[in-house]
Amino acid sequence: MRFIAETSSDGISEQLFTLGEIPGVLWTREGAAGTRPLILMGHGGGQHKKAPGVVARARRFVAEGDFAVLAVDVPGHGDRPKDEEYNRIATENQARVEAGEELAPLIADFQALVARQTVPEWRAVLDAVQELEHVGAGPVGYWGVSLGCGLGVPFVAAEPRVHAAVLGLAGALASAEAAARITVPVEFLVQWDDERVPRAQSLALFDAFASAEKTLHANPGKHGDIPAFELDSTLRFFVRHLGR
Repeated sequence: MRFIAETSSDGISEQLFTLGEIPGVLWTREGAAGTRPLILMGHGGGQHKKAPGVVARARRFVAEGDFAVLAVDVPGHGDRPKDEEYNRIATENQARVEAGEELAPLIADFQALVARQTVPEWRAVLDAVQELEHVGAGPVGYWGVSLGCGLGVPFVAAEPRVHAAVLGLAGALASAEAAARITVPVEFLVQWDDERVPRAQSLALFDAFASAEKTLHANPGKHGDIPAFELDSTLRFFVRHLGR
């Protein structure tokens, strides 16, 4: 793991790093020392590790919960090189949608393919970050919606260090089998008028989670219209379940 830049503002430290070919960013309280809970955030499709929404959530998690927060660029996004195979599939999918095929199954198949790469990558990044003195091997949470959910469900299912997860804006087509292996508390976000994910698929994914504690947060609006107040609920959820 190699740190390549560090900045601080308003009491929050931001460290850019690479682990092999994986670029990432770690936010902590400035001057932090000792073990603390860690939240891994998955960004949305077409976004990157420092997308405005990711940064805003990370800074609140650090400032109000004293969490460490981690985000990495998924393949073909941010500072990672373009992946010709993924680009080819995306182009083919777009052509199929324009020819009248349904979007949701194509998205599901693509996310399942990418998850085969991201799950081991994210586990390796967790290993490296938890060796840092100012993070340590504390409990881990996961936040991810849309692409971040499609990739996050198999990650949470595979990673026993994750104690709680906020997921949403995704359906059951690619993720139901992995969701059935998830037993940690889940907060699940649904946009009732989502134009990308059929409502029935979102509800089916929520139903598939094996968690004894899971809550459905459904709001009116389209795919990108999650209300700002849901961040308040997310923060309370992680404080409750990660013990900070």
